[in-house]
Amino acid sequence: MSLPQPPEPIAAARLLFSLDPAVSHLNHGSFGAVPIAVQRAQQRLRDEMEANPLRFFTQGLVDRIAHTRRHLAGFLGADPDGTALVPNATTGVAMVLQSLGLHPGDEVLTTDHGYGAVGLSIARECRRTGAVTRALPVPLAASDEEIVQIVRAGLRPGRTRLLVVDQLTSATARLFPVAAIVGVAREHGIPVLVDAAHAPGMLPTPVGDVGADFWVGNLHKWAYAPRGTAVLAVAPPWREQIEPLVVSWEQESGFPGRVEWAATQDYTGWLAAPVGLFTLRSLDIDRVRGHNAALAAYGQRVLGDALGAAPADLPDPGGPGVAMRIVPLPAGLGSTLDAARALRERIAGRLATEVAVMTWNGRGWLRLCAQVYNTPDEYERLSVRLPPLLAQR
Repeated sequence: MSLPQPPEPIAAARLLFSLDPAVSHLNHGSFGAVPIAVQRAQQRLRDEMEANPLRFFTQGLVDRIAHTRRHLAGFLGADPDGTALVPNATTGVAMVLQSLGLHPGDEVLTTDHGYGAVGLSIARECRRTGAVTRALPVPLAASDEEIVQIVRAGLRPGRTRLLVVDQLTSATARLFPVAAIVGVAREHGIPVLVDAAHAPGMLPTPVGDVGADFWVGNLHKWAYAPRGTAVLAVAPPWREQIEPLVVSWEQESGFPGRVEWAATQDYTGWLAAPVGLFTLRSLDIDRVRGHNAALAAYGQRVLGDALGAAPADLPDPGGPGVAMRIVPLPAGLGSTLDAARALRERIAGRLATEVAVMTWNGRGWLRLCAQVYNTPDEYERLSVRLPPLLAQR
């Protein structure tokens, strides 16, 4: 089977970023890359803050945060009154977990595709409250209908207090049918928290059509915002129940203000985030999404062929627009977290290429991302240089 055609590059897109040109950056999904224009916007805000800190923090900052929140919520298809800015997705998850009031015997249900740090947060809250957690196994090749049925069969009405499901999984780059899953859980009155860390910027209006009780997503990955910018969207019945992890001066203002205000934290990243959306729009959002998804698919096939994987063994993301793909590594490579970390560092050090090496269900996977600054030849070079490196065990 012939390789898919790579997309046409977006001219001069690499110049929008300050990335090291000596390195191939094929792992945008982990920490993103902040465009130069956004970096400069944030620096101007920091200069303003340092010129007169008292004025910056006490004269209009709450209103500026609210204005930014409305802008970002509109982009995501979220209700601005039910949306709070938070530092990252895992912080939003922790807020929800600690606001639920779990009790001994309650259950937090997840799938085995969940993000590791979210799993740690769930485990900690269960230890603290006496609740339990359970993960549903979902086969990598399961169809949307099969995923919904697995969730339906796994719910325990009366005991399951929260279902946590990924919109786009980190370890397996799989798009889950979250709207249908939310519908199934709602039949039993079970609230759903959607971990959408990768959705903002990659998926169009990822909040609006889902209908989840809680939805949290990062804007620093695919929406070009400074790191530390994320959104927690909460359905109306739950808003007054959500508490910040640390109480500060906006506590009495209710949600979302009490969640957003954390005293003297640096708010300049949030305020600069709309510049990231402007940059994305200036490149044409649909063109960016199409380019990134097509290039990720091309990279998956190129690396899959190089590592001897048949096309049928290269997982499909389960929907359009996904700019992350995974490739199975040879057996025994990257099969533990420590081994995966060591292999990633080896690839970075020896091949000047940043990738993600994921461990899922006891097997190592190479996760490739694609962004406008990437080109087909980066994946092609890796496909030539990676197999000899992997052979040197």
